[in-house]
Amino acid sequence: MPDKVSDVVTAVERSEGCEVHAHEEGRIVVTVEDTETKRASEIIMDMHQIPGVITVALTYHHFESIGADASSSQTL
Repeated sequence: MPDKVSDVVTAVERSEGCEVHAHEEGRIVVTVEDTETKRASEIIMDMHQIPGVITVALTYHHFESIGADASSSQTL
C-alpha cells in the first residue's frame, strides 16, 4: 500500500533488529537480524501485522556461526 509507506518505514525502524535501506513505489528493503529475544524469522512474521503491509518476502539469507564453531575454521 504505497500511501502507507511512511508509516510502515517508521514501524519497521522502531523494531529491534531491523534496518530500512531503501523504499520506492511501495516496496521497502530491510535488513533483519536476530536479537537477544527474537529470531529474525519471528521478526519477519511480526512485520505482517504492521498496518499497510500486504506481504513480506525473504529474498536473501546469510548465516555465520558465532562462538566455538566459528573459531574452528581453517585457513587454506
